[in-house]
Amino acid sequence: MFITVMFGAGYRELVNPWCSLEILTAHLRQRGQVSPDATIALLAEDGHLVNLNEGLERASRAPSTDSPLLQERGTYVLVQVINGEGGAPTRYESLLENLDDWCPELAEELRWLSGLPPVGNSRRRRPGTRRGHQEQGPHSRPQRLGSLLSRTR
Repeated sequence: MFITVMFGAGYRELVNPWCSLEILTAHLRQRGQVSPDATIALLAEDGHLVNLNEGLERASRAPSTDSPLLQERGTYVLVQVINGEGGAPTRYESLLENLDDWCPELAEELRWLSGLPPVGNSRRRRPGTRRGHQEQGPHSRPQRLGSLLSRTR
């Protein structure tokens, strides 16, 4: 099994997620040039956000060598999670430069998750879903967003 993780100036890295989440997270932090204490997540093509730090906390309570939250052969964008202080909302920042150019739908999803207003003629997001509670939840979007992998070939 492998996944493709995109970051930086269009870099794509094949990663084997069937290792400990600690190793996977450390590798992605190093490759994405993210500080060791930063929280990172992976944003899937369908808008599903997988917070790797939360997965690490669960794994420390119940060790596992697999990552069932990641879809085999899926393409993900590396995201930094910036926790809001003093009541400020959590922000999600793409570590793939120019995400708006690569996949505008995912850029809009990150803006929505961050509680930012939509840009341009964006459609209204899932009514009734509280912001910031989309991580690792059930798949709530019936259609698949445009493929990242096909746009990078």
